[in-house]
Amino acid sequence: MMAEGTFELHPGDALYPETVLELSDIPQTLYVRGNPEVLSTPALSIIGARKASPYGLAVAELAAKVAVEAGVTVVSGGAVGCDQASGWAAVNAGGKHVVVLGTGADVVYPRSSAGLITRTLDTGGAVVSISPWGIGPRKFAFPRRNRVIAALSQALFVSEAGMPSGTFSTAEAAMDLGRELLAVPGSILSPESRGTNYLIANGACCIVDEESIEMAISRIYGTLRYSRPDAPGIADLDPTQQTVMHALIASPLKVDDIAALVSLDAVGVLKLLGSLELEGLIERMMDGRYAPSKFALHAQTPFGHNGKRVN
Repeated sequence: MMAEGTFELHPGDALYPETVLELSDIPQTLYVRGNPEVLSTPALSIIGARKASPYGLAVAELAAKVAVEAGVTVVSGGAVGCDQASGWAAVNAGGKHVVVLGTGADVVYPRSSAGLITRTLDTGGAVVSISPWGIGPRKFAFPRRNRVIAALSQALFVSEAGMPSGTFSTAEAAMDLGRELLAVPGSILSPESRGTNYLIANGACCIVDEESIEMAISRIYGTLRYSRPDAPGIADLDPTQQTVMHALIASPLKVDDIAALVSLDAVGVLKLLGSLELEGLIERMMDGRYAPSKFALHAQTPFGHNGKRVN
């Protein structure tokens, strides 16, 4: 007997999602926790790097929020980084989220996804897998999982990706299925953006701002998003702070590079960076470089720039 809230779906079942039938290797069983009906709703898969930059995380969250506000379900793999960021953004915005695991649907992996999985189920979403109940992580299962992530949606949004990577393999699966690819450009000097830049160069829809996400979703799903409330901006910073912020938005920088940019000595640049950190506008990455925070990046979108709504 199946536990309450768990399902095993087979091709031909009414609740088996038709989009998954487009795979060349159709899963004979989908193991589902939660709401199986959500698997057949209009959906956008959002993926990205595990070791994501603040830029990649901010973009994944923004895409999820726009999708939810347009009535589109968000699909992710629940992995650390951009996947979890998009999932949390979706449920926090009041939307539906589907987690596609590379383990059994009743196995929490990675452990850091436990809270997100619980919230996903509590808000009417679903956890789905092609691995039987109780199966732990196996390396060969994840490429197959990635194909299901691509199949469950009408489009795939890639916020940040290196090459090669699991993210990139999901993009290849989406292309094989004829799904539309949406990719966010990044610095040509950033390894984390090499995959997305490559996808754009080879025909993926280039997402350059919040408005272009809305336009793509409107075109693909035939639905409109309502405007979000005003977001804070950074226009009240002094000229030196603004110079640093614009440079960091373009690409993360080391302290020496920032000092050279604004012609400050070591004490002066550390004081400057400290003030921006206290304001929550920048953060220090693991490699010592500084990057704009997600808060600062969200503030730069056209619907919230400088704290004023843009009509």
